[in-house]
Amino acid sequence: MKVHVKHWSAVAQWRWNTGNSEEDDEGDVCGICRVPFEGCCPSCKMPGDDCPLIWGECSHVFHMHCLLKWIGTAASKQQCPMDRRTWVTAERKVNSNDRS
Repeated sequence: MKVHVKHWSAVAQWRWNTGNSEEDDEGDVCGICRVPFEGCCPSCKMPGDDCPLIWGECSHVFHMHCLLKWIGTAASKQQCPMDRRTWVTAERKVNSNDRS
């Protein structure tokens, strides 16, 4: 018996590697806009590299545009919106396993 494939459709899914475990669905949303990281912030139309994530030294993660808007307000006092520590952007460490 021979099988001939006439049509094939590939499906893919991507996720930002935020360092949260797979079971922690609550941790996969922006703490400011509450939109999942795989989506985009309210300022953007398409998710992905044009709407990147930003990590703080406090280990909190946000959409970059949401955080920049937050930091730009006087009420923020240049603090993380989650724990009120002074915001310091963390250095991004790339694991050798994450590289293509």
